Amino acid sequence: MSLKEKTIEELEQMSYTDIAYEVIKEKGKKFNTPNLFKEVCKLLKLDDAEFEEKIGDFFTALTTDGRFILINSSLWDLKENHKANIVVDDEEEETEDVEKSEEDEDDVVSDDLEDDYSDEATDDSDNDEDDFNDLTIIDEEDLDE
Repeated sequence: MSLKEKTIEELEQMSYTDIAYEVIKEKGKKFNTPNLFKEVCKLLKLDDAEFEEKIGDFFTALTTDGRFILINSSLWDLKENHKANIVVDDEEEETEDVEKSEEDEDDVVSDDLEDDYSDEATDDSDNDEDDFNDLTIIDEEDLDE
């Protein structure tokens, strides 16, 4: 059933993106966001104030709906109208496989960890005992007073 054959009640039960999908499919052409939403508003008999109020949400809905694709940053079309060209390069680069022993791999991991934490060490890290010299031990009895 085409959009023109649907009643206003049937159209109101559809989402804006569903209506936009049908518009693009029936007309067979690409639309920019404002013109596509104008078509939707015309079908739903929405006024200019509603157009201005809802066009931002309509754009967001189009961008998140997987059925649509934005072409050249301005025109919306249906993804089903486009093919993805995948080029496979048959020439493989020759690479040398370098085998490492488990010991070598362990050394690499531990070196990486040392590098990650070496920035956090300070110059006075050797004086850890000095950090405890300023501490005072308090008995529980002293807390009650």
